[in-house]
Amino acid sequence: MYRSEYPRPQFVRDQWLNLNGEWEFEFDDLDQGEQEKWHLAKQSFSRKINVPFAFQSELSGIQETGFHDVVWYKRKMDIPKEWKGKKLLLHFGAVDYYTKVFINGMFVGEHIGGNTPFSFDITHYVTWGETEEISIRVEDPSTDETIPRGKQYWKEKPAAIWYTRTTGIWQTVWLEPVADSYIKQVKMTPLLDSGEVAVEFDLSKGSVGKQLKVSIAYQEQEIVSDILIVKEEELRRKFYLFNNKIDRSEFHGVGWTWKPETPNLYDISFELFDGEKQMDEVQSYFGMRKVHRENGMVYLNNRPYYQKLVLDQGYWPTGLLTAPTDDDYINDILMAKKLGFNGCRKHQKVEDPRFLYWADKLGFIVWGESASPSVYSNKTVEHVTKEWTEIIDRDYNHPSIIVWTPINESWGVPEIGISRTQQHFSQAIYHLIHSLDPTRLVISNDGWEMTETDICGVHSYVHGNKDEVEKYQHFVKSLSTKEEILASEQNRRRIYCNDFEHKGEPILLTEFGGIGFSKEGSKGWGYTSAKNEEDFLEDYKRVIDAIYQSSAIMGFCYTQFTDVEQEQNGLLTYDRQYKCDPDKVKKINDQWHRETVDKRQFSYKA
Repeated sequence: MYRSEYPRPQFVRDQWLNLNGEWEFEFDDLDQGEQEKWHLAKQSFSRKINVPFAFQSELSGIQETGFHDVVWYKRKMDIPKEWKGKKLLLHFGAVDYYTKVFINGMFVGEHIGGNTPFSFDITHYVTWGETEEISIRVEDPSTDETIPRGKQYWKEKPAAIWYTRTTGIWQTVWLEPVADSYIKQVKMTPLLDSGEVAVEFDLSKGSVGKQLKVSIAYQEQEIVSDILIVKEEELRRKFYLFNNKIDRSEFHGVGWTWKPETPNLYDISFELFDGEKQMDEVQSYFGMRKVHRENGMVYLNNRPYYQKLVLDQGYWPTGLLTAPTDDDYINDILMAKKLGFNGCRKHQKVEDPRFLYWADKLGFIVWGESASPSVYSNKTVEHVTKEWTEIIDRDYNHPSIIVWTPINESWGVPEIGISRTQQHFSQAIYHLIHSLDPTRLVISNDGWEMTETDICGVHSYVHGNKDEVEKYQHFVKSLSTKEEILASEQNRRRIYCNDFEHKGEPILLTEFGGIGFSKEGSKGWGYTSAKNEEDFLEDYKRVIDAIYQSSAIMGFCYTQFTDVEQEQNGLLTYDRQYKCDPDKVKKINDQWHRETVDKRQFSYKA
């Protein structure tokens, strides 16, 4: 079985059943499955698929990339008999795009959206016979540009910046038992300035009247132990963390906060009791960190922090959007850090929670993003709004995420520069995210044509090749000052929409580079090209130097981390091999490090 690790690392229970592995599978190109009742036990399927890999991927065992908009899954499951008498929750990490679930031939529920998790209580659909059967119908309209599809191309073959589609199950499917009294969800908000963590509990109705024990430990030393009486299903409490037990200094790598250099985490457990009987127990963690903007800079834990990010598409040659193993997430983060980056922008993808877990553990900043639609309509507003509500619901507790990016380069809002309707949507999604999550920064439209925003994120690929001196000089000048940046028109689009203007937001160059380089000489493309490693390093240094010469840019995101299919402009190959010496790339990135930042950053005025 691939992907056997626990799928929800920030909310861990001991008992669970992994349902990944071999399932029956069928294409339903005529969309006749529901009418013919394929969800019933008598209907068998002709193919096998390896879940959680989409049928387009090699690891699925199928690897067909043509249009198959409706697909079916089926498998038997043996539920442990000792779980009888408990609620049974069936979880899906992510299924693209419209899912209907049946248990033992009975319809359980449906979900719309391809990037976020969903669950069903299947207790009353289980027969407790020898085996139970799950049937799933998934519809993924290949050419529908109104749904949030990100980099998944709406044509059969990938081209340019568009990649192979992902249809159906692409994250772990699993089952867990809970008692009638159980903890549904916990939301943890670090309050750095007061040394507290605020915790919001969502509990089942059966939990009312029970006792909830909260324990917090830092570096294996318990610092909080408290018992609360549950009076209602929603409960809020703050817990003070210092109590003279935590070293609060931030010198020499020692401290109590979370940041990439010292990713300190607190272990927290929740136990629900009915008298002496334990009804539920959940293990989690959190990090103490604060993000805000001030004086034209991004502050992390009340100090200016220069972000050196890399654009990460989150694709793998054999799994597409699904990493083959949990170790692949670890390796990606460690390889990026070795190149001198302190974080990534996950581009047009809601990444698996396992990646975010390792970013939390290893110390790696993440900018959270979602797949965008291509066009604007009332449907896109509905789809995008729903997905962002679910994204924040899933990922709120991860300290590594410090920025949300709901719109990229006017995708899904192509007329935002002149359309007040589309500008209203940009403002609405900006304010929606802030209403759900006041702890992070939000970019309204990364690249250009921004409305209200916390970061002015600018994209520019006009640096040319190293021999194009005049083009490079223009690139340097266009980034040199705040005035030059705000006056530029990237891709013939203004930095801010009409009637909107820069109001002191930190300016970051959030896409640039894309230098194409292939050691094997295979055909692909980049925004510019390099002939060999020496040529590439010279070109890379050239574009980084332009950023470091700027008096206005307070961080960057280089395009991109790895090659993806035909797009061969990564620092790594598609199969995660360095294209050149990572120490040499790191040396270039380290020329102007956060710890030795010069005085201009602190005197910078928006």
